[in-house]
Amino acid sequence: MNHSLKVKIEEVTGCIHKTNVLDEQGWTSEVRRVYTGDRSYLLKSSYKGKYRTWLKEEAQVLKKLTGNTVISVPEYYGLIEEKDGDHLIMSFEDGMSLTAALSKAASETERKSLIRSFGRFLHEFHDQEPIDFFRSEGDWLEGQLLKAQHYAENGQCDGSLTLLENLKTDRPSPVKQTIIHGDCTTDNVMVIDGVVQLFIDVAGMTVGDPRYDESLAIRKFMNNTEYVTAFYDGYTRYKVTKKEFQYFDEGLYEFF
Repeated sequence: MNHSLKVKIEEVTGCIHKTNVLDEQGWTSEVRRVYTGDRSYLLKSSYKGKYRTWLKEEAQVLKKLTGNTVISVPEYYGLIEEKDGDHLIMSFEDGMSLTAALSKAASETERKSLIRSFGRFLHEFHDQEPIDFFRSEGDWLEGQLLKAQHYAENGQCDGSLTLLENLKTDRPSPVKQTIIHGDCTTDNVMVIDGVVQLFIDVAGMTVGDPRYDESLAIRKFMNNTEYVTAFYDGYTRYKVTKKEFQYFDEGLYEFF
């Protein structure tokens, strides 16, 4: 961390005593825990074009959710934009990702309990009435396909233009849109006190197709029948079909 950035962060947090790079890192950013005299913060930094855009979008979502007690996300403290990178300051939450919690679980019973709590948490989220600033006049899937085309044409994703054409011509039947997380994997929910309680990486939070969240939620254990059953013990709104899962997880997600 250079001196100029440190000064800007301290304008928000107060005097920094030390920083630690966190073990759990995403593909899109560097994440540090910043310690001050009486508390700690999370500093998330991105340096490449697309990921900087996502970080700014995440900052906007967190900022808009300031004071909201319904959707559980970290608290927003500030965004620092520099020539070579952008830096988001938010509250440090004392927990771990569901991915980490599942790997550390002592038994299958504990893992199923964690997955069940994930399903319940997502169910309750999708059942909420969308907050006004998330509402959109357009169709979410149409917007995602347009973004996917831009990423594919500019070599910014794994998905191909051939796959994209298939997604455009074989869209699933529409369902009622809900508020969605937009990248709802086990990496992006936090376990606190043994249950899933918090969303992180919320750049894609908007009103959209809940089957996208649902498909990404079960992607890492889709082939484990007992884990999938545990998830749907908590998430009882709807169960994605195999075709829907393939469209969203193995198709659309390839571009994001």
